[in-house]
Amino acid sequence: MKITDLLTAEGVRLGVDASTREEALDALIDLQVASGKIADRDAYREAVLAREAETSTAVGDGVAIPHAKTPAVKAPGLVAITVPGGVDWNAPDGEPSDLMFLIAARDDQANEHLEVLSKLATLLVHEEVPAGLRAAKTPEEFLAVIDRAEAAYDEERAADEAARAASSDLPRILAITACPTGIAHTYMAAENLEKAAEAMGVTIKVETQGSVGAKNVLTAEEIAACEGVIVAADKAVDYARFGGKRVLTTSVSSGINEPEQLLETVLHGDVPVYEGKGGAAAPAAGEDRIGIGGTIYRHLMNGISHMIPFVVGGGILMALSFLFDQAGVGTSSYGSSTPLAAFFNVVGSQSFNFMLPILSAYISMSIADRPGLAPGMVGGWIAKQGFTFAYLSTAMDAEAQAALVSGGFLAAMFAGFAAGYLTLAMERLFDRLPDALEGMKPVLIYPLISVFLIGLIMLAFNPLFAWINTLLSGALNSMGTGNLALVCAIIGGMMSVDLGGPVNKVASAFALAMLAENTFTGQQIMAACMIGGMVPPIVVALSTTFFKNRWTAEDRKAGVVNYVLGCSFISEGAIPYAAADPLRVLPSCIVGSAVSAVLSCAFGCASPAPHGGVWVIAVISNPLGYLLALVVGSLVGALILSFLKKPLAPEVSGLSE
Repeated sequence: MKITDLLTAEGVRLGVDASTREEALDALIDLQVASGKIADRDAYREAVLAREAETSTAVGDGVAIPHAKTPAVKAPGLVAITVPGGVDWNAPDGEPSDLMFLIAARDDQANEHLEVLSKLATLLVHEEVPAGLRAAKTPEEFLAVIDRAEAAYDEERAADEAARAASSDLPRILAITACPTGIAHTYMAAENLEKAAEAMGVTIKVETQGSVGAKNVLTAEEIAACEGVIVAADKAVDYARFGGKRVLTTSVSSGINEPEQLLETVLHGDVPVYEGKGGAAAPAAGEDRIGIGGTIYRHLMNGISHMIPFVVGGGILMALSFLFDQAGVGTSSYGSSTPLAAFFNVVGSQSFNFMLPILSAYISMSIADRPGLAPGMVGGWIAKQGFTFAYLSTAMDAEAQAALVSGGFLAAMFAGFAAGYLTLAMERLFDRLPDALEGMKPVLIYPLISVFLIGLIMLAFNPLFAWINTLLSGALNSMGTGNLALVCAIIGGMMSVDLGGPVNKVASAFALAMLAENTFTGQQIMAACMIGGMVPPIVVALSTTFFKNRWTAEDRKAGVVNYVLGCSFISEGAIPYAAADPLRVLPSCIVGSAVSAVLSCAFGCASPAPHGGVWVIAVISNPLGYLLALVVGSLVGALILSFLKKPLAPEVSGLSE
């Protein structure tokens, strides 16, 4: 849009007699009303004055550009006046303003007034333009000055863009940085790569794929001209646009810690060319660089990063259901015995139902791009439900449905990797199909075959997870309650083994069976089970709070939520941390849970409620002892975890030395 598309000769008045800013504004507003662009003068004037009250629209050198965006405007408009001698407009240079433009725009339309304001302000900083406008004898001369200035401006811009396009100064190296949460590491890696490139005299452009979306996006022209691409990412990145270019795939921490080495590797050409196959899956060369473990970790973290919102959102809603259901305390329907509590419980539990399929789907998608999404989702759901081939013949049998055993977190991970690599192999197998079938691959061939095959795989493997669960349950039942402290220790520790998975569920089922016998011993086992499940998130929360240098900024921010989840008996809050570092997190949580469970038993704590965490503390015998047991076990676990984890480098933890 040109300036003179909005400004006409009828909208220009020269030599206006005004002694104050308000008088000048009234003259401008009258011109806007006369142009037919204003539906309500008073409302428009009020909006203009409100904008002036925020900060002066004077830009200095005698120029002011008041503007307003309001429903009182019927159509965008621009008017202008000159005021010989000028008026005080509270300009930044303290000089009076004698050249004013007033912009009008509706608040439900695009930002025309901002676009015009930007170009107009740009033109007016050139001294010859305001001088020419002040010297104009007629509105037509006034408009001619603007037309000439705008044409020269547009021509200059076009020449600059053409020069940039023809220039060989495009970045030599391109990069993408991305981490699962996209809060700190993404930008730290980008900053370090840019600093290293500047020190080496190398031009670079870094695209950051953070929590607010992709910024500084790489263009097709830049990709075509670059010498190579660095992908420093711990989550899935689309490689399709880099076909035929040298692509170095590494972790985001490498981008932070060894940017010079990455740049030198690409500059020396020690990176194979990416052939453009596999979509979001990393090139083989990148997998070789970060190793099999790093590749698996990246795919796993892609699943976990997408799963976290379902865990946090669902977990907190379920916690609220317990908080709002004090009427159901001590009953099996606690958390859903009132309509309000039932609402939070239903929504929260349904969010949890999506957790495992989402994990599996995005692990698979990280490996095989979009074709991996459907089989990953289906495989994760079958893992969650525990379907087997034996179930097929009794699918309508209610008892058979009740006997299904979920494979839990581990089965969903297995489904995600199986679906991803199965789909990736299928994509490569079908590369030689006729071009006429190319369009059918993503919408028919891939989903049909991959979903069918992952269904066969999961129905075949789910009995393995069911067998593990049955074995564990049988071992617990055989122990009886003769050595109550030992039973409680084992139950408590099992609650931390897989955090909501099969082992956790076996321990919960045993505790519920004991509770159903309506004995004090059964209630003690239930209390030990519940406290064992409360400890893991609190262990993580305590460690991230008091041992900050062991964790990244993202870990510390997410850790706060685990106080709520832990107190609400929602063990799944610790899953992201356990998945990222199982050899340290899980043993620490298991020991902490066992300690809390033994202390709960020793203090004579018993719970008639099967769940609820601290929200049912009023019905637990010896509530103070129960809280003490929870604190002690959590502290033990947090200390072990913080001892096992080594301090991170300041640039990784985001803490100053």
